[in-house]
Amino acid sequence: MLRAFPVLYTRDVQTSAAFYGEHLGFTKQYQFPPGSDEPGYVGMRRDESELGIVHESSPRELIGQSMGEGPRFELFVYVADVDETVARMRDASVTILREPEDMPWGERVAFVADPDGNPVTLAEAAQNS
Repeated sequence: MLRAFPVLYTRDVQTSAAFYGEHLGFTKQYQFPPGSDEPGYVGMRRDESELGIVHESSPRELIGQSMGEGPRFELFVYVADVDETVARMRDASVTILREPEDMPWGERVAFVADPDGNPVTLAEAAQNS
């Protein structure tokens, strides 16, 4: 099976997996090591989308690179209702980077931060008035 998916580097795999699961509907499909309370990798899925979450030590061990500081990616996630999703995330103390807004390209978007501070764009088709 040919496929591609992003792998996110994180300082805390469990916390990041919980964020993407609880707030954005991803479900855990795989973890390594299996059954560990502190996995080094978690594979997640949401409909046809896949996401890997790996501990920051992985790129150091595999390719000699550090995770670095500041945002390292932006993940664009479609949701059914941006305003409702942002309200739920705010109630859960998720950092809101930009409030929901209709964009000229026809989508309603907002930006939140994942547990490592990376921006996650939440999007839905803009409502026509």
